Amino acid sequence: MTATEDPIARFTHWIRQRPNSIEFWELVVTDERLLCCFVGESYRSMLLRADMGERDRALVADSAPAELESLDERNFSVPLEAIEGIRLVTGTRFRRAKLEIDWTHADAPYDDGMTLVSTSGAESQADAVAGLEDEPSLEDVTVEIERRGWF
Repeated sequence: MTATEDPIARFTHWIRQRPNSIEFWELVVTDERLLCCFVGESYRSMLLRADMGERDRALVADSAPAELESLDERNFSVPLEAIEGIRLVTGTRFRRAKLEIDWTHADAPYDDGMTLVSTSGAESQADAVAGLEDEPSLEDVTVEIERRGWF
């Protein structure tokens, strides 16, 4: 991490489904690393799976990349050299979008990547993913967008 680390893209309103809860995540891609920011958790039986991450989403949006990892103990980063692929499966009227990120980084809390699902408040982020294809710092990363049919 350098003092001149610049954000390239931000992926907002994503969830990771767990057996007993739903975790809310924000992702920030910089020219050096991927920052995975935990912004809340909702238990399935609580509040009908209400999105509890809005306050922390705003904090992520207002923070510099150098500060993001320290905002929560579950936040972590993966260097761009360790990322193998970023794949967005666009949503339809009946299915939510899915974001899959694969990496080979021994220090990351998830062995080989993360699969996230968009929340109902998420807008299409296909343009943000498409913009990564032309990013020089991601030239060795496979960036894909899979578009589903049925609108």
